[in-house]
Amino acid sequence: MSLKSQLAKFTAQSSHFILRDILKRGGTSLPGKLAVAIDPDVLSAVSADFDLVVVTGTNGKTLTTALITRILKAGGYSVITNPSGSNMVQGIAGTLLTTKVEPSPNGKKPVAVLEVDEANVLSLTKAIKPKYFVLTNLFRDQLDRYGEIYSTYEKIIDGIHQAPDATVITNADSPIFARGDYQNKRLYYGFDNVPAAKFEDLKAPNNTDGILSPTDHSVLHYNFITYANLGKYFSVTDTFVRPALNTAVTSVDELTPKFSRFSIDGQPLRIEIGGLYNIYNALAAYTVGKAFGVQPEEMKTAFEENKQVFGRQESLKIGDKDLTILLIKNPVGTNTVIDMMQTEKDPFTLLAMLNANYADGIDTSWIWDAEFERLHDSQLQAVMTGGERYKDITVRLKMAGFDIKETFPKTEEIIQAIEAAPTDKVYLAATYTAMLQVRAVLQAKGYIKEEF
Repeated sequence: MSLKSQLAKFTAQSSHFILRDILKRGGTSLPGKLAVAIDPDVLSAVSADFDLVVVTGTNGKTLTTALITRILKAGGYSVITNPSGSNMVQGIAGTLLTTKVEPSPNGKKPVAVLEVDEANVLSLTKAIKPKYFVLTNLFRDQLDRYGEIYSTYEKIIDGIHQAPDATVITNADSPIFARGDYQNKRLYYGFDNVPAAKFEDLKAPNNTDGILSPTDHSVLHYNFITYANLGKYFSVTDTFVRPALNTAVTSVDELTPKFSRFSIDGQPLRIEIGGLYNIYNALAAYTVGKAFGVQPEEMKTAFEENKQVFGRQESLKIGDKDLTILLIKNPVGTNTVIDMMQTEKDPFTLLAMLNANYADGIDTSWIWDAEFERLHDSQLQAVMTGGERYKDITVRLKMAGFDIKETFPKTEEIIQAIEAAPTDKVYLAATYTAMLQVRAVLQAKGYIKEEF
């Protein structure tokens, strides 16, 4: 490591110590930002000490990253990660420079599992060379930042081109990922839980993106659809079909708001988080574990670890209320959260919070494509709203047919809002910066004690 890189590393570690241990701040991005300013090549210098796993895509990055980390630790690897979701270059630099690394118990190279913002894959891979890319899905998200999903896909592929020796672990159920625009080795994962005798000839729902054949741009058909544009697809105009799977969900046995039971490659598994969409995250992590040689029983143990994941279905007790924090940020992600809430058997209150800062996407029009109307087919008893753009989400939910009796535009009022809920269970669905603001209030009041 050069003298300049050593100075950059020292600066990052010092600023991290001051922010984290003295000022009691997060300290996730600034140390990396300072280090890169001192030495733009510091990432390349420090990354050589790790096998790098880059996780990217629209939805599911944070949970997939967390599950991969648990699995690799269960398999005897020393692992570092960026668990707070600081997924741009400066945050990743901060993680690599400030996280203490222990030798792997199995004697193998330590692993860095890095959640990476879709638009930052290229800038990152110019500096580091991953061993694996993990692609979760691509849905319409923050059009002001990313553009349409095919533009986002090109950003990711441009990054993959920088690391031709990396293996790409990709969601085969997403048609856009089956495009042949790069030469890397690929491992495909997907759902294979519907017997051939029950195959249908389906089309994706209206207003679904990413359903065109890469060969002739015809609309794809499906034998079955899991949600949105994901499923077993085929073209009726040529030979394009879903690729053969290396790892597959072979059964879905039980879905609840708190856990899911399913099988991967015939292995019965359970994760302590609800929603069909989160089974995809588990499947991606399982595929990574296989690639690293982790045994199925070790992965099963890792899945059953009941540990909170930053802002993703965190469960808290607020007085006599059971609070669950849910991240929403785009139409498909919100619809999958709605699917999960529909599995709730007890009466619940929804507190929807909307911000429109840079990290959320400043265009809030996406809320009109989220299918809030489907919550009428659930145990939802009351709806409240909050956040910096509470007026927008209030209008949207009123148009969905809900009576909004209370709004809480100030985040400081969040505990009051939860305590005022007429039901014992409260689901707080918030955009990213609204979720951060809520967590800060809850942490200041002592309801959240775990640091990420």
